[in-house]
Amino acid sequence: VQLQESGPGLVKPSQTLALTCTVSGGSVTTNYYYWSWIRQSPGKGLEWMGAIAYSGSTYYNPSLKSRTSISRDTTNNQFILQLSSVTPEDTGVYYCAREATFGAQYDYWGQGTQVTVSS
Repeated sequence: VQLQESGPGLVKPSQTLALTCTVSGGSVTTNYYYWSWIRQSPGKGLEWMGAIAYSGSTYYNPSLKSRTSISRDTTNNQFILQLSSVTPEDTGVYYCAREATFGAQYDYWGQGTQVTVSS
């Protein structure tokens, strides 16, 4: 299984960040996997942002829930993160990852993509 993040490296404040994770070697609809977005801001630890389940159900970090949306494109085997009203504090490396069930260890990660929020 391989995961690959893609999206803009630079986003202006107040805009919406959109990142795509393309999955190969596995399906986003396969029981019972969960597909997550995780980020790491400078000087901070990893922060789970949210996940979409094999069923299409979504789960969000309460601290980001008002600004976060995760969806999927089953035709292209992708899942998408949208983060609205970004600020410079949203700068960091964004990762997508898979877990065998909700709350389990992540068994596959993307390489990560740097996102900078700056005018």
